[in-house]
Amino acid sequence: MTSAEEIQAYPDELPSNFADRLGEMYSKKVSAEHKKGNGQYFTPIPISGLMASFCRTRKKNLKILDPGCGAGILACSLVEHLTLNSESEKLDLVAYETDSELIRYTYASLSYLKKWLEKRNIVLNYIIFVEDFVLHNALTISNNHKDTEKFDIIITNPPYFKISKDDIRTKAAAELVSGHANIYSIFIGLSINLLLDEGQIIFITPRSFASGNYFRAFRQHFFSLIQVKNIHLFGSRTSTFDRDKVLQETVIISALKEKILPGSEIIVSSSNGIKDINNSIRHCLPAKSLVDLDSREKMLHLPINEKEISILELTSNWNNKLIDYSIQISTGPVVSHRAGLYISEKSENGIDNLVPLYWLHNVTKMHISWPLEYKNKEQYIKVVPESLPLLVRSKNYVFLRRFSTKDDKSRLIAAPYFPLAEGSGYIGIENKLNYIYKINGELENNEVMGISALLNSELFDTYFQIFNGNVNVSATEIREMKMPSIDVIREIGDEIIYSNDLTMKNINRYINNFFEIESIMV
Repeated sequence: MTSAEEIQAYPDELPSNFADRLGEMYSKKVSAEHKKGNGQYFTPIPISGLMASFCRTRKKNLKILDPGCGAGILACSLVEHLTLNSESEKLDLVAYETDSELIRYTYASLSYLKKWLEKRNIVLNYIIFVEDFVLHNALTISNNHKDTEKFDIIITNPPYFKISKDDIRTKAAAELVSGHANIYSIFIGLSINLLLDEGQIIFITPRSFASGNYFRAFRQHFFSLIQVKNIHLFGSRTSTFDRDKVLQETVIISALKEKILPGSEIIVSSSNGIKDINNSIRHCLPAKSLVDLDSREKMLHLPINEKEISILELTSNWNNKLIDYSIQISTGPVVSHRAGLYISEKSENGIDNLVPLYWLHNVTKMHISWPLEYKNKEQYIKVVPESLPLLVRSKNYVFLRRFSTKDDKSRLIAAPYFPLAEGSGYIGIENKLNYIYKINGELENNEVMGISALLNSELFDTYFQIFNGNVNVSATEIREMKMPSIDVIREIGDEIIYSNDLTMKNINRYINNFFEIESIMV
């Protein structure tokens, strides 16, 4: 098979095209397992070109970093952009690559880039560190480590894979991690520390960092140092890295290391995938509508089309969250594999100390089916002194699934719960369900129905997906969602109760009319 040393650039070939051919040759040589293990998803040329176009600097001498270089396509695209759009004279490039199978392709790519620039009287000095970027730069987290080399611009498509709490890289970057981490967020967090003031970072990653507990520390670090300037979103989950057959929701972000100013705006663009990337739809949106910098969570909202932007504008005008109405959301306390001694099927003769146990599969939109036979999920839990910490009082709740499947059309699936007439006053709620309740009291019937209808609606499901990039529905995310006034919630609940029609067609029609929005779902 042809090696990196044997492949030659075509006459006057752009370095990015040469890097792309090298990357494709490497991809055919190694297994899919090898690439997955290294978190390698090579950047296609249209995406690298778009990322390079976000570069704002016009300095003649630049220090550039690519912490996950791969075959070098991002560095090449960036340098090409600088050559055409600035008066560059000298470029210093630092790159990191650890894959021993790939490194010679990286050297071939950057060597050709250097020769290409020489013909244009531009000096390129480059160095490739064949070592782990995170471990090599972990000390930059300390503010006392001031002698570290800093860069004018960082461009990267970092590796994507989860790492455990015990991983040496997680421990090295502990201040950027608030749970099970993904390596890409550590790459980006460390990269920001290596930026000069007013320096720029451009990256493409999964959009999962936008919300959730696991990325809270990263978001707090990111938004304390960086002002986002550009965001590009993709409507398709498959076409971004289609050559590697990757199913991933990705986002491109360009940001400057500068003070975040009141009234700042962010250019949000979107395309379905690669083919229409040069015909992207662009909107200029207030930064404060995309991220609340005063909040603890600092969730990033990523509207991808006109409908989502209109919904974000609507919800931005709401001033309250559930907690403002003394309403809280928690996760079901029954973890089935730990509570096995207490979970039971009701015997033929009946057992007095058994109460209902509700699982994810018991809940569908606006409806609870119980008891329901499903894959050995016992429908009862014993009320004994040892199980009491796992039980909750039987009163009005809203049940909300914590997970949706890829086949579900909606991420939010909720149902009203009203106590059964009989029972001991307790129920069990399994850990894959969230439950919403009134603090020191009980939700009114119209509040239960109003919250359930809103969460199930097209409006709220779209609102939720603006900041949620996965199938998880965490209690934290629901706590942070803006809500209409409690009077509006009650009015919606009264109308749904009065209509005696819990179909989603009726609920969506009523809520869309109430908020004067057109049908969202196609």
